Amino acid sequence: MALRLVSDFDLRKDVLPWLRAQRVASAAAGARGGGPGVLENNYESLRILNVERNGNVIYTYKDNKGNVFFGLYDCQTRQNEHLYTFEKDLHVVSCSVNSDRTLLAASLVHSTKEGRKNELQPGSKCLTLLVEIHPVNNVKVLKAVDSYIWVQFLYPHVESHPLPENHLLLVSEEKYIEKFHIQVIQEDGSRVVIKDSGHLLRERVAEDFVWAQWDMSEQRLYYIDLKKSRSILKCLQFSVDEKFNLMFEAPLDITLNDSGFKLVNFGCDDLQDQENLSKHLTLCVFTNHTGSLCVCYSPKFDSWEKFTYSVFYFHKGHGKTFTAALGSVDSHVTKGLTFLNLDYYLAVYLPGHFFHLLNIQHPDLICHSLFLTGNSEVVDMLPHSPLQSLSGSLVLDWCSGKLYRALLNQSYLLQFLWNTRLDCEKMAVLHCVLSCGGDRRFLEAKIIQWISENISTCHSFDLIQEFIIASSYWSICPETSNMDKLLPYSSVLTWNTEIPGITLVTEEIALPFMKVHSFKGYWEKLNSNLEYVKYSKPHLHYNNSMVRREWHSLISEEKTGRRRSMVYVKNILDNATKVISNLEARNLEPRLTPLFQEEDNHQRLLMGLMVSELKDHLLRHLQGVEKKKIEQMVLDYVSKLLDLVCQIMETSWRKHSLHPCVPHFSGRASAAEFKVFHIMTRILEATKNLFLPLPPGFHTLHTILGVHCLPLHNLLHYIDSGVLLLTETAVTRLMKDLDNTEKNEKLKFSIIVRLPPLIGQKICRLWDHPMSSNIISRNHVKRLLQNYKKKPPSSVIHKSSFSVEFLPLNYFVEILTDIESSNQALYAFEGHDNVDAKFVEEAALKHTMMLLGL
Repeated sequence: MALRLVSDFDLRKDVLPWLRAQRVASAAAGARGGGPGVLENNYESLRILNVERNGNVIYTYKDNKGNVFFGLYDCQTRQNEHLYTFEKDLHVVSCSVNSDRTLLAASLVHSTKEGRKNELQPGSKCLTLLVEIHPVNNVKVLKAVDSYIWVQFLYPHVESHPLPENHLLLVSEEKYIEKFHIQVIQEDGSRVVIKDSGHLLRERVAEDFVWAQWDMSEQRLYYIDLKKSRSILKCLQFSVDEKFNLMFEAPLDITLNDSGFKLVNFGCDDLQDQENLSKHLTLCVFTNHTGSLCVCYSPKFDSWEKFTYSVFYFHKGHGKTFTAALGSVDSHVTKGLTFLNLDYYLAVYLPGHFFHLLNIQHPDLICHSLFLTGNSEVVDMLPHSPLQSLSGSLVLDWCSGKLYRALLNQSYLLQFLWNTRLDCEKMAVLHCVLSCGGDRRFLEAKIIQWISENISTCHSFDLIQEFIIASSYWSICPETSNMDKLLPYSSVLTWNTEIPGITLVTEEIALPFMKVHSFKGYWEKLNSNLEYVKYSKPHLHYNNSMVRREWHSLISEEKTGRRRSMVYVKNILDNATKVISNLEARNLEPRLTPLFQEEDNHQRLLMGLMVSELKDHLLRHLQGVEKKKIEQMVLDYVSKLLDLVCQIMETSWRKHSLHPCVPHFSGRASAAEFKVFHIMTRILEATKNLFLPLPPGFHTLHTILGVHCLPLHNLLHYIDSGVLLLTETAVTRLMKDLDNTEKNEKLKFSIIVRLPPLIGQKICRLWDHPMSSNIISRNHVKRLLQNYKKKPPSSVIHKSSFSVEFLPLNYFVEILTDIESSNQALYAFEGHDNVDAKFVEEAALKHTMMLLGL
């Protein structure tokens, strides 16, 4: 299953055995009331009422006389506690307990013989009571009205000593919310009573609303009121001192009825007819620690063929309306739509029909979200009973009395990755898996294994590119705020392919208007996200375009022999040294692949430039973070890019059982070497398009395998098209490892003529062959004659060392000798050992004789 529901609480397992033990103990002691079998006969009355901020669960049940019992399950000690008993046959609408467990608030109505609680009978009252329960003492009536009331104690963000004042929210069906201030004092030691219970202070918090949601974890109240038929979402934040502030107002483009009324997460609401959930609208607000703000909305269901729902990504400035096809018209929708908060993701679930995992951090492209439909087990993985998403990842199945923690199932997603055939699902699941965290080394190894087996099956995007960018992103971004806006999340910038079973429309939405000016915690991050949407166009995601230009400039200067400040180049290379040291410090296991065994200045320049540019980028846009921390993050990020390439290489090397030493040029290539060469070619293609650095030694190893695996014409084509890069180390080994057979001579000559001039001159000196001498001579003559000015002919012609009277050659050698003698300083500086006019003369004669067949 893509989602893993971890049980935090189960009425049957965590409460029922304790209640049975209590009954048995009471019966054994001769207590009046029901015996051991009483609870079993009334099990259907046992239900959850509320989940408080500290995770404690409040539940209720009735005995066979109709008396109402309240109990509390402590999630820390995993112990049950009896709170209070009403010795009347009442139905509980709502209940809450303060953080010190000294006060209980409950809203109750009279039960009817038919058992219907969704309508108040004429003349009946809804009683809202406040009870002292430490110990059980006085009962105060807060409200006695003809409309339903819901109650909720506010909880402090830091729980320590008992609080002298408690605060209770009362939510009325008459569309107003009040807050009661309740002071308590201690009498006779530990006895807690309400101070001045006849004159409790109260204040109006909100009124004329049509929808409200309570966030128990963050102590926030969201509600919607209608102004001129326009829906306005508001949020109240209750702080440590129990004061509250209106944080924002945001217009919502949805249709709500002024006569309607709906509450979310004010306890477990069984007043609605759950069988008709699909006929009612669904609306909820989700946030997470990164400063996201999502409003999920599904209108009343009016079609058997399609289902429509919207998600307003306020932290991104746009909303998306999705329309999911339901397939057969006979597949009736009998259950309501469920929205679940999964931190970086949001799940939309319609039992038996579809499951949609929405990426809320990067919602722009639909391919980064996973949509599943049909009869697959994924679609039927969650309970079919109504689910209530509480704060964070808590999910309540109130029908079965179970409280879950919903998590992405990493192992299942990895298995799904192997089985799926759609590119859009591969993309979405890859990001889902990486967002789960855990043992990142193990996770990356599993993904690399999948990539190596499926590298040619993905046509919409490059698997290696996406893995390198995504994995590097997830290794850095969760640790620092706003990094998601500055580092690339994906290698794919656009997606035009349709996703089977779903269509969407994207629209810009009005941003929330913040009503306060000082922000902390979540609100600071949300405000930062909103400011980014307002002012940061185009996007600030880092790319290597500047690095590409600067690197090409440095390489061009190197070829022409001109170099800018040596201090600048040294700083760049020092950056690369830090990256490699950082990488080696994090990976202590010996490597199988023969990488990092040479300098490879070109890759070191690329590494160092990327460190420099990325550091400048983050320093420019990442506010409030120390420079040292940014420098370390940059080193970690670039090291991670290199490490992922090394991991892919290591996996391929190990899989095909190759020797850890660098292969020799001699001998024929094995099938294993050919497969590794293919993987290396795909790595090179992926990194080249993104202009990412490669580990020093990569090009040398790639070239050696290329010489092994490819016929000469293919090899030369790979070199000419830039797939294979000839490094000095690789060509030096080629000259030394291969003898001078006709086939090898042809290969060596083809390689030498494709080398840059400076490297070519060095390599020619390693090859003791007339062809090499000819090339050296040509280069020497070209260099000498570049600035040659014709002088009057000398009257004396020096004899050459050969007894050959060939006047044109003799005259030419004389000219070269004169030039050499007049440029001794330059000649010595260039250090061309044993290359002079005499060497040129000998090479010319040998070449001529070879051409004449003498």
